[in-house]
Amino acid sequence: MKVILLEDVRKVGKKGDIVDVADGYGQNFLIKNKKAVMATKVQKNILAKQKEEEALIEAEKKKEAEELAKRLEDIKVEFKVATGKEGRTFEHVSTKQIVKALREDYGIKVDKRKFVNAYPIGNLGTTKLKIELYKGVFGTVNVHLTEK
Repeated sequence: MKVILLEDVRKVGKKGDIVDVADGYGQNFLIKNKKAVMATKVQKNILAKQKEEEALIEAEKKKEAEELAKRLEDIKVEFKVATGKEGRTFEHVSTKQIVKALREDYGIKVDKRKFVNAYPIGNLGTTKLKIELYKGVFGTVNVHLTEK
């Protein structure tokens, strides 16, 4: 029996896959629990339309991420930190603080977990941090630390 999976099913397939399963398993488990539907022509056409729509949405998200990456290049996030002798800093700036500054000052929302090789910044001057905005799309944030 051929079915179209409506959600990921362990050891069977992922959402949207057309798989061949045993008749009893398909009828008594997958279809009954709304995890799959019969693979008819109508259902295949619906699946094809859904995949087209998802591809368009993905392309739009990637385009937005690329625009955001260009916008981030021009932004310089400034922080003032306490320093001691010889320019040594007593404070560090975390990704959480950078995300908060981007949201409050520029209206840009990014996830702190999306920073690539993130570490607390403790050196005076400008540091460039990479952010993965979308699959394969990276942006760079300039973080500038100065003395208080």
